Amino acid sequence: MRCGAETLVTGVLLSGVLLLGCATLTGADLFQSGTAALDAGDGVRAVRDLEAAARHLPEASEIQNHLGLAYESIGDEAAALRAFQEAVALDCDNQPAQHNLALALRREERRVSPAVGPGDRGS
Repeated sequence: MRCGAETLVTGVLLSGVLLLGCATLTGADLFQSGTAALDAGDGVRAVRDLEAAARHLPEASEIQNHLGLAYESIGDEAAALRAFQEAVALDCDNQPAQHNLALALRREERRVSPAVGPGDRGS
């Protein structure tokens, strides 16, 4: 699923080159290489490239969403949550980002407030 979305996003980002210039092309290249690294399981490289892409294209919700996935892949749940929040703030219609944010919030809620098991009433 990510592959089709990646192609669409890359196409949109590359079309922006005509309007915005080099920074957009560099950002699109970094988005593509970061996503490829993420797909290949190289979370460290994915974070590096996607952070750089986000600096070039700070308004790109898709980059923030993939950056959140990259942070998750290296175990940085707090950074992932922030990236998913930013992705949704930039584009409230980004359904993959909404889904990833909801999952990240559930994980954070469980981490902060672990469930009380049977017989555990707390003191």
